[in-house]
Amino acid sequence: MADSLTLELADFVHDVHTGIYSEETGQPQPLKFTVQVRFKVQHHYDPDTPLDASKNYMDLKFACSEALGDTHYKLIEAVADHVVETLFVQDTRVEQVSVKIVKLALSEADEQIGITLVRERR
Repeated sequence: MADSLTLELADFVHDVHTGIYSEETGQPQPLKFTVQVRFKVQHHYDPDTPLDASKNYMDLKFACSEALGDTHYKLIEAVADHVVETLFVQDTRVEQVSVKIVKLALSEADEQIGITLVRERR
């Protein structure tokens, strides 16, 4: 099995303009993001390994918040796609991105309704 490094942001909630139904449009709704980024791994990490040997974890949070802007996304698939593309553009060492989005406003009994998009760098 090959070595791998996965960076993760879990259960991050951010309001995003999304949806196609009248009750969804015009105001942002809370989405819960879990993002996993497979990153090119170094051969070894010692105590003095510089920060640029990895990725800033806050980049994952940025991709799920400020990078989305005020755009209205009809589908949460488009939100996930934007997160993926943002992370690929930020760093060529990103090999794969998985974005899980849960629409919190749809939950009636703590169930999680949403999607997961996984893309590998092409």
